[in-house]
Amino acid sequence: MQKSAIKTLKLKFSGERRLQKGHPWIFSNELEKIDTTITPGEICAVLRGSGEPAGIGFFNPHSLIAVRLLKTGTLEMEADFVHARLNRAMEYRKSMGITENGRMFFGESDGLPGLVVDKYSDILVVEIISAGAEMLKDEITKHLRAIYKPRGIYYRNSHDFRKLEGLKLYTETAYGDIPASVRITENGLKYDVPLTSGQKTGWYFDQSENRAFLKPYFKGRKVLDLYTYLGAFALTAAASGAEMVWGVDSSSAVVAAAEKNAEINDLQNKVIFRKEDAERVLSGLQSGEMPESPDFILLDPPNFVRGKKNLVQAAKLLVRLNSTAMAGLPPGGLLAFSTCSHHISREVFIDILGEAAAKAGRMAVLMELRAQAKDHPILLNMPETEYLHFALIKVL
Repeated sequence: MQKSAIKTLKLKFSGERRLQKGHPWIFSNELEKIDTTITPGEICAVLRGSGEPAGIGFFNPHSLIAVRLLKTGTLEMEADFVHARLNRAMEYRKSMGITENGRMFFGESDGLPGLVVDKYSDILVVEIISAGAEMLKDEITKHLRAIYKPRGIYYRNSHDFRKLEGLKLYTETAYGDIPASVRITENGLKYDVPLTSGQKTGWYFDQSENRAFLKPYFKGRKVLDLYTYLGAFALTAAASGAEMVWGVDSSSAVVAAAEKNAEINDLQNKVIFRKEDAERVLSGLQSGEMPESPDFILLDPPNFVRGKKNLVQAAKLLVRLNSTAMAGLPPGGLLAFSTCSHHISREVFIDILGEAAAKAGRMAVLMELRAQAKDHPILLNMPETEYLHFALIKVL
C-alpha cells in the first residue's frame, strides 16, 4: 500500500481518550474535521493532535463510528493483511478444535471490523456490517476460498446495522452452490440449519458452550424453552434426561424446523414444540392456567436493544419477562436467561435480574454467569465484543 495514496485524518486532543484505552473505534465528534469527499470504507491514516501516528483504519464520513482502526501507532498496512487476518482467525479456532462448524471470524476481535464468517461444514455464510469490509468484499471472498476451499460462499448482508453505514441490504451467492439448508452436529445432536431463510447467519454458535454447560441441570426437570428457534436448548434438554420439554416460538416456520430436528435425533416423543407468544405463555404460567408447570425455564429472547436510546425501555421489558418467569417457578426452580446486545453491560444484566427477583417477590441465587462461546473472542479493550450474557438462576 502506497503511503502517498492514503488520505489523512486528525484527532482532536480531547478525542484521544478512547484511543489511549486501546479501543479500536473513533467517533465522528473525536475528529477535527470530517471530509465528506472520502469514499465510505476507504482506508485512511489517523494522526494524534500532536501529529504523531494514531493508526490506520476504515473511514466512513457518514457514520457515527467514523474510523474502525485496523492498526494503531503506525500509518502503514501490509499488502496481505486481509489474508493474514483471515488465516490467523482460522488458526485460532483450529487451536481450540473448532474446524467443522463455528464462527470462524468475529469482526474487530479478529482484526477486520464489521466482518463475520460462520462455517457450516463446507459452506461459509458471511455477513458484512461495515463500509470498509464491503469495499474489500471481493478480496475477502478470494482469500476465504484459498483458506477454506469451501463448496460455496453466501453473503447474508441483510442486517439493519448496515443502514448505519449507508449500505444497502442484500443476499448473494458469491461462489459455488448454496443449499437451502445444511446439517450440523453440536454437542452430539444433529440439526438441519436453514442458510438462506433462517435468522442471522442460520445458527447461534455463540450459545453452543452454554447449551453444553446446562446438560447436567436438565436431568429430571420439566423444561420450558421460550424463543426456541430451531430447538437447540429444548433438544439438548430432552437428550440430557429432562422429564418433559416444551419448546415455544412465535414463528410457524421455525416450529416446523424444530420438530424436524427432533425427528432427526429421535426425540420427537420427548419434546413438544408449539407456535405461541412467549409473553402469553409466561402470563398463563404465572396465573396457573397451564395444565403442567415447568421447573426449568429457558429465556433467550431476541435482541430488543437496537440502540442506546431504547435501552431503558428494553431493560423494563426484560425485567418483566424475568419477573414473570421467576414468579411462575416452584421453589428450587431454575431460570436460564440470556441477552445478546452489546448495549447491555454485565452490570446492567445483573441489575435486570435483581430487579426481576424483587418484582416477583422471590429470593434468587446466581449459580453461574457466562458469556458467548470462545469462537466469538472478547477483546479486553473493547467491551462491545462481549455482547452475550448468560445466567443460571435458582429461585428459592
